Amino acid sequence: MNEIRRLLFLLICALFALVWPAVASQKFEVSDDAIYDQVRRRLANDPDVKGGTLGVEVKEGVVTLRGTVEKEKLKQKAEKLTKKVPGVKRVINELKIEPVRTS
Repeated sequence: MNEIRRLLFLLICALFALVWPAVASQKFEVSDDAIYDQVRRRLANDPDVKGGTLGVEVKEGVVTLRGTVEKEKLKQKAEKLTKKVPGVKRVINELKIEPVRTS
């Protein structure tokens, strides 16, 4: 009886060792809609970027940013914030820089 248990235990361990890498390597996809919502929220809530008016498009995890910001630093920050959103595979940063004009 002990040998049967031992054999069963080894069989279960071997099966687990074969299946686990396949399960662990699966990447769970985040929907484009969820990515869009998170990117919009992060950009709009950032006190520097103030990205409420920026355009965001998401297709298969690739995010395209459009619109204008005042400085290169803000363009880079918007991209950095976007890259931190789970599910984002790549960022295409088409933001243009238009300094604030003072009269």
